[in-house]
Amino acid sequence: MQNNTHILVIEDDTEIQSLLAALLQRNGWTASLASNGREADAIMARSFVDLILLDVMLPGEDGLSICARVRSISTVPILILSAKGEDIDRVVGLELGADDYMSKPFNPRELEARIKAMLRRSRMSIKDSRMQAPILYFGGKWQLDVRKRELMDYNGVQTHLTPAEFDLLRVFCERPGLTLTREQLIELTQGPNTGATERSIDILVSRLRRKLESGEDGQKLIHTVRSGGYEFIAEVQEQREPA
Repeated sequence: MQNNTHILVIEDDTEIQSLLAALLQRNGWTASLASNGREADAIMARSFVDLILLDVMLPGEDGLSICARVRSISTVPILILSAKGEDIDRVVGLELGADDYMSKPFNPRELEARIKAMLRRSRMSIKDSRMQAPILYFGGKWQLDVRKRELMDYNGVQTHLTPAEFDLLRVFCERPGLTLTREQLIELTQGPNTGATERSIDILVSRLRRKLESGEDGQKLIHTVRSGGYEFIAEVQEQREPA
C-alpha cells in the first residue's frame, strides 16, 4: 500500500490510540490522532485524510454525530470502532454513512484487512486514469461516470456517494434486470472475508434509494425481491469515452 496514505484516528483512549498508531505505521500509513471532534476538525482542515477510524464513545460530541457531520460534506471512508457491539449501534452507524463497523476488542489483522479493502475501493478512481471507462446512463436522469466515480443528474448536479455506495450502484448498473442476492452483492462489491453482513447491504440499498429515488418523479429504481435479494429495474445505457 502507498506510504503516503493518511489515516485519522478519532479515539480518546490513549492506550488504544497508541495501539492503532503502531498498527497503522507498521503498514507504512501516516496516522494523525484526535481525542475529540474539535481536534479532528483541525486536522481535516489542514490536511487531506484518506480514511477515518472513529470511536463512538467520545467526550463532547459523540462519534455518531461526527460521522453524520463528516458524511454530509465528504465521501472519505469511515470505519467505526466501538465497544458497543449491539446490532442497533451497528445499524445506526451504517445508516449515518459509515462504510464499516468493528466491535472492540478487535483483531488487529482483521482491522488491517478491513482498512486495506476500504482504501482499495476508495482509490479505484485513480487506479488507471488512461483506461477507457464507460459512462452509464440510467433512469432517464442519471449519469454514472465509472472512471471519475461520480454520479450526476441531467442538470449536471453531483450527488455525493460514499465508496461503498458507489460500488453497489455500479454493480447494479452493470447487471440491470438481474436478481442479485445479498451474498452476491457482498461478493461483487467487497469480496469474501471482509466481515460484511447481509444487513449492511440492506442499509446501503436504503441509502442509495434515498439518494436516487427522491424528488418530484419518485421513480423506483431498486426492487426488493422477496426471499431473493434486489433487482435494478432501470434501463441502463453505456457510452465509452474516446481514448
